[in-house]
Parts: sequence; C-alpha cells; structure tokens
Amino acid sequence: MKKLYLLIICLLFVKVLSAQNASGKIVSVNYQHINVRQLVSDLEGKTGYYFYFDPMQFDSLKVTLQLSDAPLEKVLDAAFANTAYHYAIDVQQQQVFLTKGKQIYIQLAAGYFKPEPGAVQAAPTESAPDINFSPDKEKPVQAATIENKIYEIGIKSNTVRAGNATLSGYIRDIKSGEPVAGASIFETVTKIGIATDQFGYYTITLPRGKHIFNIKGIGMRDTHRIVVLYTDGKLDIDLQEQVTTLREVKISAEKVANVRSVEMGVNRLDIRSIKQVPAVFGEPDILRVVLTLPGVQSVGEATTGFNVRGGSADQNLILLNDATIYNPSHFFGFFSAFDPEIVKDVELYKSSIPEKYGGRLASVLDVQDRDGNNKKFTGSIGLGLLTSRLNVEGPLGDDGKTSFILGARTSYSDWLLNLLPEEYKHSSASFYDLNLNLNHKFDEKNTVYINTYMSHDAFRLNSDTTYSYGNKNANIKWKHNFSDKLFGVFLVGYDRYQYSVESDGNIVNGYKLNYNINQSSIKADFTYYTNPKNTIDFGFSSIYYKLHSGNFEPYNDKSLEAPDVVPAEQALESALYFGDKYDFTPKLSLDVGVRYSMYNYLGARTVDYYAPNLPKTSDNIVDSVSYGKNKVINTYMDPDIRASLRYNLGDNLSVKASYNTLTQYIHLLSNTTAISPTDVYKLSDPNIKPQRGQQISLGLYNNFANNTIETSIEGYYKKINNDLDYKNGATLLLNNNIEQEVINTVGKAYGVEFLVKKAEGKLNGWISYTYSRTFLKQDDPNAGQLVNSGDYYPANYDKPNDFNFIGNYRVTHRYSFSLNVVYSTGRPITLPVAKYYYDGSERVYYSDRNEYRVPDYFRTDISFNIEGNHKVHQLTHNSWSVGVYNLTGRANAYSNYFTATGGVVSGYQLSIFAKPIPFINYNIRF
Repeated sequence: MKKLYLLIICLLFVKVLSAQNASGKIVSVNYQHINVRQLVSDLEGKTGYYFYFDPMQFDSLKVTLQLSDAPLEKVLDAAFANTAYHYAIDVQQQQVFLTKGKQIYIQLAAGYFKPEPGAVQAAPTESAPDINFSPDKEKPVQAATIENKIYEIGIKSNTVRAGNATLSGYIRDIKSGEPVAGASIFETVTKIGIATDQFGYYTITLPRGKHIFNIKGIGMRDTHRIVVLYTDGKLDIDLQEQVTTLREVKISAEKVANVRSVEMGVNRLDIRSIKQVPAVFGEPDILRVVLTLPGVQSVGEATTGFNVRGGSADQNLILLNDATIYNPSHFFGFFSAFDPEIVKDVELYKSSIPEKYGGRLASVLDVQDRDGNNKKFTGSIGLGLLTSRLNVEGPLGDDGKTSFILGARTSYSDWLLNLLPEEYKHSSASFYDLNLNLNHKFDEKNTVYINTYMSHDAFRLNSDTTYSYGNKNANIKWKHNFSDKLFGVFLVGYDRYQYSVESDGNIVNGYKLNYNINQSSIKADFTYYTNPKNTIDFGFSSIYYKLHSGNFEPYNDKSLEAPDVVPAEQALESALYFGDKYDFTPKLSLDVGVRYSMYNYLGARTVDYYAPNLPKTSDNIVDSVSYGKNKVINTYMDPDIRASLRYNLGDNLSVKASYNTLTQYIHLLSNTTAISPTDVYKLSDPNIKPQRGQQISLGLYNNFANNTIETSIEGYYKKINNDLDYKNGATLLLNNNIEQEVINTVGKAYGVEFLVKKAEGKLNGWISYTYSRTFLKQDDPNAGQLVNSGDYYPANYDKPNDFNFIGNYRVTHRYSFSLNVVYSTGRPITLPVAKYYYDGSERVYYSDRNEYRVPDYFRTDISFNIEGNHKVHQLTHNSWSVGVYNLTGRANAYSNYFTATGGVVSGYQLSIFAKPIPFINYNIRF
C-alpha cells in the first residue's frame, strides 16, 4: 500500500513538473528595462514560438529580469508578476497569446462538441486534383483584416499537395483604402521576404501549406497573417495606421532592409519623418530633409538645388509621380515644389540606380503622391506666416473604385518684404502650386492613374523687372497585371518648364524675355517574378525634347529694343533596359542590368563646324550646315552598366558593393552656384558631347539593439567626363553660339558617408556625416586659355565636411520637441587678390579658380509640436507647430560679391537669415 501511495505521489510530482514546462522550451534571459517588442523579439528567436499581442495594450510595460535555464512559462510569470497581463501557450501550434485584463484559455470545455445522434464520422479521402475553371463573374479578392484568422487560398482539398503556389495581392491602408508602397512581407519559416511596389502590389511564391507572414509598412502597425496556401490565389491585406508612431520616426519599412536588400546608396523617407524636421517658416520641406541625408549637400542658404556625391545640381533627376521637375523651388528657394500634405513617400538613389532610370549622372529623387482616400471624403488646411495650403480627397462614386486627391498652396509674403531695408521695400513675391491626381480601378488587373501638377512663381526686387517661372506636368499611367508574376506599367506624359523676364519701367527700353523646355515621353516598365529567388525588370522609354532657348522682344510698340530669337532645339532620347536580381543563397544576392540609350539630335537647325585642334571661336568656323525639320543631325549611343552585390556576414551585418555608369544628354549652363530662374539648358549636339560618369561604391551595414539602431558606412569614387564649365566672362543667355563660351572638363569625386539612425522610441532620429571632395580639370588643350593652368580645381559645390543631426523627443502622445543641427565647410570662391596696371589702366588680378572659401555654414533649428486630442469621433483634428529657425542667429553667407568705387575694390557678404526666425503653423484635418 505504501508503494502505491509513493507511486501516486511520484506521478503527481511529474505531472506538476510537466505542467510547469508544458512548452518544453528552456531559455536564459537578461533584460534591463526593455519594452514588449524587444521581449517578444528575443523570446521568438530563442523558442521558435510566435507571439500574438496588441502593442497598444503593452505600451507602458518595461521588463527587468535575469533567469538562467528557465522554462518559458517561468520567464513569462516573472515578466508579468504583479501586473494585469496574462499569457496562454498553445504548444501544438507553437503560439503564445499575450493579453491585458482577460485570460485566454486554449482548451475547450469537455463535451463542447456533441455528435448528432446516429452521425457517422467521414473517413479522410485522398486529395482532390487542382481544377482550373473560368467563372462567369470574377470572384472578389479576399481581404485579410484580422491577425489570428486563418485565410485559405486557392482550391481547397482535404490534404495539402506538394509543390509551390503563388500568392499575390495588394496591401492597403484600412482607413483610406490607399496602397501601402514599400511594405515588407516576410514568411517566418522559409525566411522569404518581398516588398510591395509603388502601387502596393506584391507577389510571392512559396511551398503549399500553412504560412505565417510578418507585415511591416511605413507608418503602419506591424502585423501578421496566417495563410493556408492550397493553389495559386490572391489575398489583399489591410493595415492599420500606427498610432504609436507619434513617438517614432520610421524611414524604412523593414527594420533590417538596410542590411538584407541588395540596394546601396538608397534612402527612403515617409512624410511622417519629414514633418518632424524643423523648417524655415514652419512649412514641412521635403528637400530640406533630403539635405540632411549623407552625401547630399547644398551650396548655401535658401537654395533648393542640391548636390549628390560630387554632382552638379542639374545632374539630379527629380521626379514627381514620374514627371520631370526642372526647378523644384518656390520663393527664392525657401520652399520646395512638393506639397507635403499629399506626398506619400520619397526615395533617393545615389549609387544603386535602377535600370529604368537614366539621363542624369548623380542621383534620382523619386517623389510619389498619395492616391486619395477611396472610402470617405477627408482633407486638411494649413495656415502659416507666409503660406496656406488646402487638400481634399475622397471617392468618386459609391463602389470605391475611383478616388481623387487635390492639393493647393499659395503665399502672401509681401508683408515680410516690406520689413526689409528701404532699398527692398517696394519688392513683391508670390507663388502657388496645384496638384490633382485621379485613379480608377477597372478590375483586379487594370488600374489607370492620372497625375497633374502646375506651379507658378513671380517676384520683383525693388525694380521694374519682374521674374516669373513655373512647371506644368501631366501624365497617364496604366498598370496591367498579365498574371500573378508579370505586370507592366505604361505611361504617356508631358512636362514643361518656362520662365520669363519683363521690364516695363523705361518705355524705350522695355522688353520681354521668354524661355521654355518641353518634353513628351512614353515608357513601359515590366516586372517578372520568375521564382522566389529571381526577379526580372525590363522595359523601354522615349523622350522628345524641344527647347526654346530664348525669345527676346520689345515690351510694346514704343520700345526700341531689337528682337532676338535663339533657334529652337529638338532631340529624341530612347532607351531599352534589362535587369535581373538573383538570390544565390540567403547570404549572397546579385542585381545586374544594362540600359542602352540612343540619342538623336534633330533639325531644323543650322550647325557650325570648327577647324579641328583649334579653339571654338568665330574665326575658326569652317562650315555651317542647315538641316531640315526632324532631320537627324548626329547620334550618340551609350550602354550603361548597373551592378550591385550583397553578402550577409550575419543576421544584422552585411557588406555591399556596386558599380554603375550613366549618361546625360542635357546640360545646365549657369555661372551661379545655385539653380536660378534664368539658367539655360542645352542639348548635346555635334559640338557639345554628352556627359558620362562612372561610380564604384563599397558599404558596410550593421544593426544593433534588436534592429532599433541602424548604422552604415559607404565609400565611393566617381569619374565624370565632358562636364561643362564656362570660360571667364562667358555670356550664356541669348547666345546663338554657346559652344564658344563653354569648356569641357573632367571631374573626379570621392568620399565616405556615415549614418546612425534610431527609428523607434521616445528619442529618435539620425546623425549623418560626410567627407567628400569634388575636383574639375580642363582637359581640352584646344579650348583656348586654360583654367587654373590646366590643373584640378575645386568645383563650386565642393564642401569637404558635412554634418547633420536630426533629433525628435516625444514627451507624451500630444507633445514633442524636434532639433536640427547642420554644419558644413564653406563653398569655394574666386577672389580678387591684387591690382596691377596694364596699358595705362588699372586692372584686377584674381586668384586661381575657387582657391578660397566662404565662411563655414552652421545652423540650429528647434520646434515644439502640439497635437490635438486623439478622440476618433470629432469633426476636426488640430495641431500646432511653433519654433525657431537659425536659433543662434548666425549670419551664414548666401552670396559674396565685389564692387569697385573710386578705385577701391570692396567685398560684401549677403546673408538671408542673419537673425533667429520664429515660426508658427496651425493645421486642421477633417
């Protein structure tokens, strides 16, 4: 009997022990004040279990715990001790459920399922074969909105057959119905991950069976979906907006994307992070935030043109919804041309430039607007000291297939100009811009997008001369899914940039000067997902340029000015491209492609030909040939190579390398360091060759602290051929023989870029530092007088040191601070260094080209942001932003110039913001 009692006691003891370690998982942990996300991430990695929880319920939980060789249950018991949190472990499915206040019970009560009297349980049968049929009416795509629901895809059978199947669909914002671009989908078992394209579309091929997907989107709440994949099928996934991003800045959709992606030299920004950076006059500015990224610089205060890795301002391809923007600035460069209220995301390519982009040497800045809310009408109003903005969006019709978004901005800045010194009090300046985008979804395979943009600037600085400029852009895109693995995007577009100068103060000298660039384009881009390891991109594009390079005419019939017209230029730039991204192993990936471009310079045009081996001057013209309309005058053809390689040294560490060559057929001719409204563009012709560049880059990427801190180091070396510079005293405007005023140079640029980024937590932001040099050298011995004796000289935009700090601190869900600190080396300048007498008159002797520098640039900005209450059901949601631009009041140089008075040469420095500039903005969302 005693033995029986002993046996029973032993069995009970074993039962208790097994109950205490039902999961069978033994772990060791050492936590110091970590949040629930870090806790779950660590335990998932150590146990293989998947955790389900609502992040908002665990927002205030902090865990400090140290245990060795403890069961999972003991770890969770200790973590949740004396709290309202509970857990439940499903050993069979390897799942853990975390809740607050209520307990989840995995097992159902005994006798819950009662068989019907006389019912006979059916025996399992063999799997049914796949059946393909075409129903009369297309079946609606299943929408996945719930995390823990199991979604069955394809034709269901009793057992899951062997083989692969393809899952495709769209990821959208559940609130607005807009697609979420750049969202990442990661399968937890196979470790296969993909990202949505700009339309929110994804496709992934996996083994048939059960899968758990982790989904992350920019500004969206991290989530997961459970899918049983029987055959090919579609699944649309709805994501919720991440409310807790009020205390976060997210620049990348996937925390490890910077490590695992093949791309290098690519930065992505969402509008939430852009809005947190303080800007002049309180207006969120996309280009100001782009300037804080490593490798991106500007030549000075209040200039919207930017320089990337040693490239000039015209070597950046700036796109808004695939339309080319030639001048992305408003109001003397204080504001960018992009309305922050309707922008969806921004991508900057500095190194691994995709094959579908071409025509520029330095970078591609791709800005995409939102499609508009297709579920309800919403909008916002922004009121600032100098500008106001309005945007409205919503569905057209009741079926949710058509939506629009309208954005408009205008300025009222004359009151500020009246505060300037007396010599500028009679000045005026204004701008407006308008965005209107529409899209219509015909069916699951066909969607059409219509995008339009228009901007206009006009200003007068205490004179009788008025300057005005503007952009006009329109295009139509058609996205067609040929299959789950192949889709194409077809575009037809028209872009125009124009400026004019009018002077009416003096009747006899009044004049009008007009200039415009027109380009018509067509292109087709295809993407083919051959298998989970291989993705192919291919397509073609064609751009027809027509430049009216200057039309000078009298202001009216009383003016005595003689008209002068520079003949128009035409050219056709066409390209074919092919790219292949292949994952050899989970650690090694290669992305390689080629873009082959052909450029035709067209008539009607009269071209001067010069004697070989002599400077291009009027005396050396040997022939002038007139070509008829659309006659091909000359042709350039160039293959551009794009290649990048990534090798993972660990889960959070990778090394990347890239090489690319690029060709640019259109040139900006300017003797200013920043983009100016009166700059002249010139097409390549028999006398001016295309610019060509090649770049090699190497980078190391590492994440720390559970991927909450991202770091990267990238080095590059670039060579540029046929970069245009101008001769001393060159006349660039209204010049019929511009090739006589410019010189060909070769350039070299090299540098190293550092980036540290913390994307989560109450304190977040990034720090970037760049050391870079850019040099030019005149390499044409027949161009006449050599610049700098034929030696290398610093380019106008050579700024060796560049440092940026962007910090955001969230005090509560409603209150936050933002700080921006910028430092850079002063840009180069050419100075008069001596006077001398020649032929009886006094002359000025100048230093070598760009031998000296203006003072270094330093600026600190601060802002305080106040969100309204977060009640869901209210008519409007309001917010305030107050702050100070240039907090220290440093007088940074905008320009330097010299005047001679009474034989004395005096130098002057002009500063735009020599004092702190306070700002306030009020925003209303409805």
